[in-house]
Amino acid sequence: MAPKFGGGAAPFLIAGPCVVESDDLNLRVGEALAELAAKLGIAIIYKASYDKANRSRLTGPRGPGLDAGLRALEKVRAATGLPILTDVHEPSHVAPAAQVADVLQIPAFLCRQTDLLVAAGKAGRPVNVKKGQWMAPEEMRGAVEKVRAGGAPEIAVTERGTFFGYGDLVVDMRSFTRLRAACNVPVIFDATHSVQQPGQGRDGTSGGTREFIPPLLYAAAAAGADGFFLETHPDPARAPSDGPNMVPLDQLPTIVGIALDVWQRTREAVRA
Repeated sequence: MAPKFGGGAAPFLIAGPCVVESDDLNLRVGEALAELAAKLGIAIIYKASYDKANRSRLTGPRGPGLDAGLRALEKVRAATGLPILTDVHEPSHVAPAAQVADVLQIPAFLCRQTDLLVAAGKAGRPVNVKKGQWMAPEEMRGAVEKVRAGGAPEIAVTERGTFFGYGDLVVDMRSFTRLRAACNVPVIFDATHSVQQPGQGRDGTSGGTREFIPPLLYAAAAAGADGFFLETHPDPARAPSDGPNMVPLDQLPTIVGIALDVWQRTREAVRA
């Protein structure tokens, strides 16, 4: 069943490993997320990329590729019942990805690619567009218009920080209100990529400051985010991609539980 973006009594969560890995790992994460969804009473969308086409180095792990990756994601969907989200990097991938994925995602670096955005909109799936790290919130209006022109049934925009100097991202908590006003769509906060430090890890891979994920997430919950995005892994140190900015799987329930409490209390206070 295709998920609904926002508008509910609780935020929704997009979570999963950065990239599709072994079936055992994929299912381990998926089963943990399905349990968390039942425990907290929230909608969770399983996220993993079949191809990380934007690695900083030629030798960077990219994942199993389109065909094998989609087959692996299909297994997660069948075993857990969770809806699936995956990135698409080029228009030719949209149709096959939409046969498996419940949600298509446009990576931040591609959020101005007109052909890709329109093709995603035509796929008949909800589309999540990640805001470019160099863009002001109001600039995302054009990206949403392109997806909307394609006819997407639902659209969301994800804030994932803005470049500051060389290698650090800064999150402006005003962005959630500004994005919603500019784009008229639900706004998601990607707490894990917001602490990413591109190119600052070992051998030019991405680094990250995992310790700042919880406080940024809680602040975003209070500041008006409609949903959360958290990459997670049982052993981030061994993850093939984005390990330094991923939440350890065993810590995810506590972090999400606190964020959910902040989200609900803030809205109750506003209504009072």
